[in-house]
Amino acid sequence: MGKDYLYPPYSIAKKLLPWTFYAVLSLAIFRLYLYPLHLYFHSASDQLPHTKSLIITSSSTSSLSLTSSSLAQEKEGADHDDETPCDYTIGKWVHDKMGPLYNGTTCGTIKEGQNCITHGRPDLGYLYWRWKPRLCKLPRFDPNAFLDFLRNKHLAFVGDSMARNQLESLLCMLSTVSVPNLVYRDGEDNKFRRWHFDAHNVTVSVYWSPFLVKGVEKSKTGPDHNKLYVDHVDERWAADLDQIDMIVLSVGHWFLHPAVYLEGDSVLGCHYCPGLNQTEIGFYDVLRKALKTTLKTITERRGSSGDFIDVFLTTFSPSHFEGEWDKAGACPKTTPYKEGEKLLEGMDAEMRHIEVEEVELAKENAKQFKGLRLEALDVTKLSLMRPDGHPGPYMYPNPFANGVQEHVQNDCVHWCLPGPIDTWNQILLEVIRKWQHQSRREE
Repeated sequence: MGKDYLYPPYSIAKKLLPWTFYAVLSLAIFRLYLYPLHLYFHSASDQLPHTKSLIITSSSTSSLSLTSSSLAQEKEGADHDDETPCDYTIGKWVHDKMGPLYNGTTCGTIKEGQNCITHGRPDLGYLYWRWKPRLCKLPRFDPNAFLDFLRNKHLAFVGDSMARNQLESLLCMLSTVSVPNLVYRDGEDNKFRRWHFDAHNVTVSVYWSPFLVKGVEKSKTGPDHNKLYVDHVDERWAADLDQIDMIVLSVGHWFLHPAVYLEGDSVLGCHYCPGLNQTEIGFYDVLRKALKTTLKTITERRGSSGDFIDVFLTTFSPSHFEGEWDKAGACPKTTPYKEGEKLLEGMDAEMRHIEVEEVELAKENAKQFKGLRLEALDVTKLSLMRPDGHPGPYMYPNPFANGVQEHVQNDCVHWCLPGPIDTWNQILLEVIRKWQHQSRREE
């Protein structure tokens, strides 16, 4: 007999079984060593529901948490879908060969002080940048789409000179496809104006209201300080709320001026008021009170009526003075800051924080009303990174025609048109587009 017959088949299997077990165990350990993350995420997904990080247009925090899916979108440059709002505050300025939609000669509604090209600004590189959000795309402004979305509606810009600056930017971009007809003007320096786009029946207005609440501005013949009533909205614009379908608020810079503040019949205190025998309380809390009064008034008057209204608050726009305002070179930069080169801090950060926070609180209050949408148009960070976009000395025509003078007035607060402020209206359009898509899905 051969040796094979000395060992039955089950004996051979018995001897091989331990070796087979050890081989399989070794392969399993080897695979676990090579692919630990894959196995971890697989098991985690079996236990937890799939979630996406929510990135909102306005956020009161500066941190950003990214999931693996959002990192993949950043790498591929993919568009976010309608379910995931884009955080337009996170991004960078990149070169743009296309340049602006309009220039200083093609738009007839530019305020004289912001017409930098016509006034002889020699460097035009500031025109060729576009804002690129990190996690989504910001399309080039489409004036036809904007007018279609606003068909048969009234859009009002309410606030200080930054509201007017943003309004004039929008008018210039819309005028590339449709001529705005000025149908109303009133007040010193045309502080109250209204235009009509006949083809779409769109009305666009501007209301001068530098505090949004009731205020008495300082004057050459009166007190050298402002007086604010923080618990009463400015009725010059609020009285027209029933005629407005969309409102863009802008406020901030005028709160830096000397002022006395009142609530009811009581004086709260003042800001920078030596000699008035009042308590110095600064302006941060007063700004917050003014915003609460404004947003509460809009919510109550329009929310209770059942009429639809969209409300935006454009956040604080930083200035870029370097040195004295009346000397040459007050805002000398000719290119944007790079990411991390300029931090959002101090007063700029605090103003923006208060504005974003009050909008978020107003959103909660507005949930009881149907048809009332609010959003912070959060442009503080992207504006901070554009020190090159201000008129500077070119707020006046050819300021150096006779050489550099001892006193040169500079504007390092407002924005050249065209210029970085056009991006604010790009973002405005994208939020409106998002809201329109959401409304269609709900119908």
